Amino acid sequence: MSELLLELFSEEIPSRMQKKAGEDLARLVTQGLKEAGLDFSDVAHYETPRRLCLIVDGIPEKSSDVREERKGPRVDAPEKALEGFLRSTGLTLEECEIHDDKKGQFYVAVIDREGRSAEHIISEVVMNVVRNFPWPKSMRWGTSRLRWVRPLHSILCVLGGKPLKFIVDGVAADNVTSGHRFLGAEQFSVNDFADYRQKLEEHKVVLDGAKRAELILKDAKALAKTEKLTLVEDAGLLAEAAGLVEWPVVMMGAFDKEFLDVPSEVLISTLKSHQKCFSVRKGKSLANKFTLVSNLETKDDGKQIIAGNERVIRARLSDAKFFWDNDLARPLDELLPKLDEIVFHAKLGTVGERVKRLESLSGLIAKQIGADEMLSKEAAKYVKADLVSETVYEAPDMQGIAGRYLALAEGKDASIATAIEEHYKPQGPTDAVPTEPVSMAVALAEKIDILTGFWAIDEKPTGSKDPFALRRAALGVIRIVLENNLRLPLKDVFQSARSEFSNDPKLLDDLLSFFADRLKVYLRDQGARHDLIDAVFSLGGQDDLVMIVKRVEALSVFLATDDGVNLLAGIKRAENILRIEEKKDKTKYASDVNEALLKMAQEKALQKAVGTVSSQVTSLIDAEDFEGAMGELAQLRRPVDAFFDGVIVNDEDADIRLNRLALLASIRDTALGIARFGKIEG
Repeated sequence: MSELLLELFSEEIPSRMQKKAGEDLARLVTQGLKEAGLDFSDVAHYETPRRLCLIVDGIPEKSSDVREERKGPRVDAPEKALEGFLRSTGLTLEECEIHDDKKGQFYVAVIDREGRSAEHIISEVVMNVVRNFPWPKSMRWGTSRLRWVRPLHSILCVLGGKPLKFIVDGVAADNVTSGHRFLGAEQFSVNDFADYRQKLEEHKVVLDGAKRAELILKDAKALAKTEKLTLVEDAGLLAEAAGLVEWPVVMMGAFDKEFLDVPSEVLISTLKSHQKCFSVRKGKSLANKFTLVSNLETKDDGKQIIAGNERVIRARLSDAKFFWDNDLARPLDELLPKLDEIVFHAKLGTVGERVKRLESLSGLIAKQIGADEMLSKEAAKYVKADLVSETVYEAPDMQGIAGRYLALAEGKDASIATAIEEHYKPQGPTDAVPTEPVSMAVALAEKIDILTGFWAIDEKPTGSKDPFALRRAALGVIRIVLENNLRLPLKDVFQSARSEFSNDPKLLDDLLSFFADRLKVYLRDQGARHDLIDAVFSLGGQDDLVMIVKRVEALSVFLATDDGVNLLAGIKRAENILRIEEKKDKTKYASDVNEALLKMAQEKALQKAVGTVSSQVTSLIDAEDFEGAMGELAQLRRPVDAFFDGVIVNDEDADIRLNRLALLASIRDTALGIARFGKIEG
């Protein structure tokens, strides 16, 4: 078994493309090997700004021999059919075998293919992969027909210590590569991956991107610590920085203190987006220093590199300060008319019109959840104002953040400023939800307006497509409500948000069904069973998410007991009998039991138990004591078991039969106070 080492060496590959390119290289090469019948054991890939590296271990000397039997035409088939078959197989008629089946005799071509050498297969696969590599953007250079993300300089391909030599559109494969562009540019040959990795290190290249990131983080933290500062960590920036260098060298620069008047988030964003630099803090405040990652070791310890970055950063921060000062000079009310010039959606009006809806909806939700109505409406009024600020125009990721600072600078209530910043939250499963009452009201209004709006114009998610992030919006509503234990009747809110929902019950039910699906996803991630959610939601009229979850939790606890399991079986048996008999009789049985027709002790006992339990369950549910209701329902287990063990429902006497079916209907109705047990699996 041999090791394949492949390196594709080029000009700098954009950082954002490197990981996907490495994965694509591994996928395409191994897929090609499998299709050619060449086995292997392990696969690994690495990426740097200038190279994609692939290691495939456990490759045999050749692919397996293959014996193929191809069925041909009948022996009495027309001559042209026989000629076509022989031409496709490359055999003569005498070399074919004759087999029999029910329809008669037919020719069979037995083709033995000897396994091909690994060298030939790998060469073909690599050439095909290089020529058809799926770069999102690619280019041609010189007179070459090859397309690559940047000019491809060389291909290193070594199998079992020996170079494989082939040419892909003028780029030759061999066992030779180069090190760091400036610190170790000379060429060197390699025998295997261990030799390759070691020599790269000697030529100032750290092959493993994870190791480069680890080195950057460690050195940046250490450098900040020497200045009694702490690094502002950023996983995305760290990954990007690791994709920009082959030999990371961390340095520290500084900028003028006057720029600290600009909000720290704006400064951090500017340093990150324009120069890929990390910010640092002194205590809780941002410091006027930064760390940068260079790809060079220099004789002057990076002084020129630092100075160059400081010049660029000074210009960038000057721009940021200019925009911020301009924004501070204008009151938020002056920005609002510009929102009428921005179309939110052709069928849903402008952003200005949307803000008016948010004001009204935020006030309504505030009353429902106990937040200050006036503060919520005022926060909603200014919640989109920063979209037309100069700061957000230059740095879109400052939406909400810029608005908070502008509101505070204007002297507005702190809860309004916080709501402006947090109304987009949560933006993902790991993002925190708002916890301040005004923030919760405005954040809920933001998401519910989007959901009801796009539902009203029939722009719903389909399959994997969700261009308006409506699934994320629904999940945001669910998380805000549940994590803050808010009692919010969704039906009323949807109808208040859009008149269409009052006039079209199907629209309302469809959106509630969508919420049920999102709630299943959320609760499933929390470990809950989807069938229990169905059992509760299918009762109808269930739009209080907190109560739904409490019912599901109580049902889950109940069904984990022996009483729960056995009673579930009994209730489902009763529902199944009713479904069959109601279909047969073309009617729906009510729980009107005539006690005079109860003849057997088991049915009398069951009737008494159902009467007691039913009233208790109703009282406990009204008090929102679902666990108590489940415990009360458990009292039916023994009388239900006894009834089915000793009583025949379909009695010969028609009146007794109907009365016993009514008794089963009373069991069903009592259970429906909690959930539709027929929806529960098991």
